[in-house]
Amino acid sequence: MNAFMSHLAQVATWVDGQLGDASQGDAVFEQVSTDTRTLGAGDLFIALKGERFDAHEFLNQLQKGQVAAVIAERVPTGFQLPYVLVKDTRLALQDLAKHWRTQFDLPLAVITGSNGKTTVKEMLAAITQAAYPNASLATRGNLNNDIGLPLTLLQLTAQHKAAVIELGMNHAGETAQLAPITAPNVVVINNAQREHQEFMQTVTAVAHEHADALLALPDGGAAVFPADDEHAYIWRELAQSRGLQVFDFSLDEASTAPFTARFEMGIHASTVQLITPMGQCTTQINIPGIHNVHNALAACAAACAMNIGLDKIAKGLADFVPAKGRLQTYSLGGGVTLIDDTYNANPDSVRAAIDVLAGSIGRKILVLGDMGEVGEQGQAFHEEIGAYARSCGIHVFLAAGDLMKFAVAAYGHGAWHFHDVLAIPSVLADELTRGAATVLVKGSRFMGMERVVQPLLDVTKQKTAV
Repeated sequence: MNAFMSHLAQVATWVDGQLGDASQGDAVFEQVSTDTRTLGAGDLFIALKGERFDAHEFLNQLQKGQVAAVIAERVPTGFQLPYVLVKDTRLALQDLAKHWRTQFDLPLAVITGSNGKTTVKEMLAAITQAAYPNASLATRGNLNNDIGLPLTLLQLTAQHKAAVIELGMNHAGETAQLAPITAPNVVVINNAQREHQEFMQTVTAVAHEHADALLALPDGGAAVFPADDEHAYIWRELAQSRGLQVFDFSLDEASTAPFTARFEMGIHASTVQLITPMGQCTTQINIPGIHNVHNALAACAAACAMNIGLDKIAKGLADFVPAKGRLQTYSLGGGVTLIDDTYNANPDSVRAAIDVLAGSIGRKILVLGDMGEVGEQGQAFHEEIGAYARSCGIHVFLAAGDLMKFAVAAYGHGAWHFHDVLAIPSVLADELTRGAATVLVKGSRFMGMERVVQPLLDVTKQKTAV
């Protein structure tokens, strides 16, 4: 950490808090933590609270030398450590990150959208790593909420030359709250699709929520979005009214968008020729699906907005490795391929995954768990998925979850419904004895569909070890 965050008195000012004792203002710390399990002697600990936890209950266990200082809404009587009192520790964390961000003059891209955020973030992170080896910061995993985003920003140091920050939401107003904290130069809106419909109601509402990220850009900042998205007009009008630079992109070669692509899709990877105002380059992305070519083009446009050269863009995309549970491909032997897409699911991301499976080799086996946050349209969304799987030529459909019974009914003969995810692996193992096949597993996070994937991987490891 730089000296900007070394003194508790400065922090108290930034978070509009009150020092426990004026003499504690010189207390120094090295980093910020919200996790009681990993506290270090040089940490500033922020006591967060949520629906099922309250870190304030842990404060009376802290001893001198265990942490450097604390930000809290209350402290135990006789508390000995340096501390700052605030009204809301979550807001204090965000205020701290907002002020810390202002200490660094570097290109920072925010990635938002309904689907593909993490993949675009990982692609752009690989590009910035190619451009600035060991000097770029990116969101780890999917730490994109009101806790993860500020904690990521608080990792900025003087050595960083670029940053890529993922911003997620599931309720209206969250983007307007979080985007300004990042002070971005570039905002990528990857798409507007049917996510969080239980809370957002319509895709148009989702598109407007994503548009709020553009309000965080400075004059002349870069707005990156797909030209052919049904809701692109919302983002374009806002960008033009704010005097932003528009870096729109499209996979349609007939499009007038400045960023387009030609591509050849393989089963596990695609070769992509990126066509940009700065010239052209060809690269390979090691993840299947046309939607991931779209993601690569979004990352390319964002990188150009960050003034990164095409050679680094090509290298970064070639170096990109899919995040866990996002179309990761495994060979199980015997002509069987497993595609792990278990991280999450909504109607549009499931359709994209089915498209990938439909283009695979051998018998096509689809394993799905319920899609969450679907609201009143839950039955219709699941029926749609079942019918779509049938229309795409999927041979076997195994599904678990209360709502997936509607998908199974819509699919018809060849579909199995299970009340328990753990009942699927044994049935699936039997299906895989019947010759070459590709299995794709997907579902919303709460379904834990990795419980289907892991037994298959474990069996493969055992065979390899023999």
